[in-house]
Amino acid sequence: MENITFTLSDLHIHGTAFFDYLKLRKQFFVDTLRWDIPHNDLFEMDQYDNPLAHYSLVLREGVVLGGMRAMSTTSHWGEHTYLVRDAVAGKLPNIPKQIYGSEVDNPEVWECTRLVISEELTQQHDRVRCLSLILDGMAETARQHGASELMSLTRASLVRSLRQLGWQCDRVGEAYRSPDDGHRYAVLSMPTSKVTEAEFVH
Repeated sequence: MENITFTLSDLHIHGTAFFDYLKLRKQFFVDTLRWDIPHNDLFEMDQYDNPLAHYSLVLREGVVLGGMRAMSTTSHWGEHTYLVRDAVAGKLPNIPKQIYGSEVDNPEVWECTRLVISEELTQQHDRVRCLSLILDGMAETARQHGASELMSLTRASLVRSLRQLGWQCDRVGEAYRSPDDGHRYAVLSMPTSKVTEAEFVH
């Protein structure tokens, strides 16, 4: 497996990887979870897939196995900012406003969204490896742009997996159960650098 990172300005360097990621998102979020989000027969793509977004994907022999999108919490593209802030502002009716208590507008904080891993990875160690590479790539990109924290509205149960990978992840918002798929979601936060082995032990 290998990690690639890019923005819309240089996605062409990686062939069809970006569009394969959008296909993977459609298969998972729309076909499997039944989310009511913008899509067509092939792709899932929304207002946050804009020139301010960064992407971290994992490939094996040219096949996209997973990926994630992220952007700074200072982002503004038209009437939209980033997902959590827009949800709190009531712009995303499928997400409750109370998921997060404060408005973040800080270049040191980036939001991650649309984390997905292919169902073709059936072995747990492969899925863990894929997740680790996705996170490493995005954290490195965020650090290069001055960020020290990543936040994400995602499954609340992901905290345990991230901690097992060495990330000091915590829930920082109220959890809620999605009416679309029945899963519990919450805003999670973690530094862009893993804890040291000594810190992780304690």
